[in-house]
Amino acid sequence: MMAKQLIFNTEAREKFLGGVEKVAKAVGETLGPRGRNVILDKKFGSPVVTNDGITIAKEIELPDPFENIGAQVAKEAASKTNDAAGDGTTTAIILTEKMVQEGLKAVAAGANPMLLKRGIQSAVDAVVDNLQKTAKPIKGRQDIERVATISGNNDSEIGRLIAEAIEKVGNDGVITIEESKTGLTTGPDFVEGMQFDRGFQSPYFANDKEMQKCEVGGDERGVLILIYESKISNAQEFLPILEKVAQDGRPFLIISEEVENDVLSTLVLNKLRGTLNVCAVKAPGYGDRRKAMMQDIAILTGGEFISKDLGIKLENVDVDQMGVAQKVIIDKNNTTIVSSNSGSPAVLGRIEQIRSEIDGTDSDWEREKLQERLAKLAGGVAEIKVGAPTEVEMKEKKHRFEDALSATRAAVEEGVVPGGGVTLLRCVDKIKKLNDEDVSINWGINVVRNALTEPMRRVAENAGYEGSVVVEKVQEQKGSNGFNALTGEYCDLLKVGVIDPLVVTRSALRNAASIASMVLTTEVMVTDLPEEKEQPMGGPPPGGGMPGMGGF
Repeated sequence: MMAKQLIFNTEAREKFLGGVEKVAKAVGETLGPRGRNVILDKKFGSPVVTNDGITIAKEIELPDPFENIGAQVAKEAASKTNDAAGDGTTTAIILTEKMVQEGLKAVAAGANPMLLKRGIQSAVDAVVDNLQKTAKPIKGRQDIERVATISGNNDSEIGRLIAEAIEKVGNDGVITIEESKTGLTTGPDFVEGMQFDRGFQSPYFANDKEMQKCEVGGDERGVLILIYESKISNAQEFLPILEKVAQDGRPFLIISEEVENDVLSTLVLNKLRGTLNVCAVKAPGYGDRRKAMMQDIAILTGGEFISKDLGIKLENVDVDQMGVAQKVIIDKNNTTIVSSNSGSPAVLGRIEQIRSEIDGTDSDWEREKLQERLAKLAGGVAEIKVGAPTEVEMKEKKHRFEDALSATRAAVEEGVVPGGGVTLLRCVDKIKKLNDEDVSINWGINVVRNALTEPMRRVAENAGYEGSVVVEKVQEQKGSNGFNALTGEYCDLLKVGVIDPLVVTRSALRNAASIASMVLTTEVMVTDLPEEKEQPMGGPPPGGGMPGMGGF
């Protein structure tokens, strides 16, 4: 085991603060509508230009191991805020810095750290309660567009495209942000119904040769769909199904693990002869996820998921056990199923089941996959392609689109509060009423109270104004009246659309308070001793080369 180095008490806390301050300095420059960009060097590929707080914070590693602990913990506040709200990471780091600064002053003045922590928690609870009362629900597309525009660094194009996408697919719908190959920002392109990334198993299934796609259905009879868990490899076993489908006369889609060569040849031959209007695709996903997605398709189309586990033999499957879709569109990469069954009790029940699974999982990957399934059942898919003249600019713009999308989803769920830091500033008066007999607890309340003005001060300073003067002027006003850093005007921020999602503000405050409380109750920091670099043994002196050649 390696030897360790330790520091204690005030020295430990000051080192920790040094790390937090360095992260806050780098990230804080990006806050507000006139915040600056940060360039991140990459060992491979182009540098990244961004004003996304979490992206910047993740890149920071400090040479001093004790300061680096502070930097990593500050990043944790940003990361947790990003996980909860998808935005507000810069605000979380700025609040963390201010609370740690104010808390260390209180500890140096003799406050009990444990009671200080209790005071901080008491004040945060009061602020969160007030935030919940202040929040207003999102009302229509205009509010959605405003939230997305502000989170996208006041880019109206971002606001418009995201509002259009959410309006079409709903808040549960999948909205994908992709890099454009043309250099132009386009979209949103909409896909109605359920889409999964599997295409036809043979190009001979295509009935539109020019577009290389198979499009069937569209009339009142629809399309029959066999949803089968395993491989279909025995043509003799499969013939009874083909005879039943031929008698029925409807187009026929097979979704299975795979249709193997003999059966595939039979299907293609019948397709070319005009005996059957058929197409075969592989099932989406893998393992348990594949099974769940096939069950989703069965529920959406009103059919049965045919599985050997249920003891159903393939040759015994009847037409009544198959799903029915209004229309099916298949190309070489994707299958889209349009169903008129999307509002049925079975589908709505499945949607609620998936939502419960999302709430119950701790895995980010699992949550993402469940949300994709939910979107396919509930809302459809919208795709926005982000373009720019250079790769660096495109990546920066894509970051802003992703931030805006996350913030907008959060706003739709829990509502919005006035932005620009004014909502936290208004909470200062609310916690002035909090008072405790213990001096240390009161100091903790004051730590939060002093931190609440910091976001507005930083926003104003980044816009070129004197932060303290702006804070003082806004404190003289009431309600949602605040400072619009984009225009330099004092106005009603709700009316002009300067709004933040409630969950963003709340998460930033809670995570900052959690980190600050942990720091203030820390007495010891432990890290590995730095490794000593071994001097090379022997060899030529530095520079080398021949005499008189300057070391070349």
